[in-house]
Amino acid sequence: MKKRNIIGRITALCLASLMLVMAMAGCTGEEKKVATDGSTSMEKVIGALGEAFESENSTVTFTYNPTGSGTGITAVSEGRCDIGLSSRALKDEETAKGLKGTILAYDGIAVIVNNENPVEDLTIETIAKIYTGEITNWKDAGGNNAEIVLIGREANSGTRDGFESVVGVEDECKYRQELTATGDVISAVAGNPNAIGYASVASVKETVKTLKVQGVTPNETTIKDGSYKIQRPFVLVTKEDVKLSDTAQAFFDFCLSEDAKAIITNAGVVPAN
Repeated sequence: MKKRNIIGRITALCLASLMLVMAMAGCTGEEKKVATDGSTSMEKVIGALGEAFESENSTVTFTYNPTGSGTGITAVSEGRCDIGLSSRALKDEETAKGLKGTILAYDGIAVIVNNENPVEDLTIETIAKIYTGEITNWKDAGGNNAEIVLIGREANSGTRDGFESVVGVEDECKYRQELTATGDVISAVAGNPNAIGYASVASVKETVKTLKVQGVTPNETTIKDGSYKIQRPFVLVTKEDVKLSDTAQAFFDFCLSEDAKAIITNAGVVPAN
């Protein structure tokens, strides 16, 4: 009988220890995750930062959900992610809800056309006239005799907000297509010789041509010195009254650190710090 009691006690202790280890593992797993959600334009820079952070912290899992700036802002507001990603500044009504925006970097918005298009340079005034439908044929903007096909982002996009704000065409654009991701805009312009669109400079590939705007090519130097006018911030969005987990806070701090500057620059954008 005593032997059975001893075995029972040992079994109970083992089970209790196992449950404690599993509970601790569960807590640790929760603390070791960083979830981000938002701007598709920030994919390259946030992906590079997440990869670097994971390489230095082998037990951390970093995730990025490319849903668009507005959706990412909503996600952090509703507690569905740790850090939201926005390629525009927060609006007054968003900060009034307790959201805080911290600028990570500055990004140029490239105006892009098909590689077959002979146009090389446009003024902001001409771009505005094209997007509002005042100019509808490329011959009136220095190109071929062909109808201009306007490609843009969906209404919830930070890229669209930044582009329309700088060019001064808010709610006036006559889009042929409104697409939900930066890559989709680039693909649409690459596939149509008469198309024009806009996309993050960091995301543009050789499949399309980047135009000069008022004689200035978008690059790190011209974005940093402000001579390239069509630019916007990349923003990390958090909640003022909600403390980040230790791991999420460590990632946030890493993004703003000296060590992150080279990573941000290599991703094609200009560090804010």
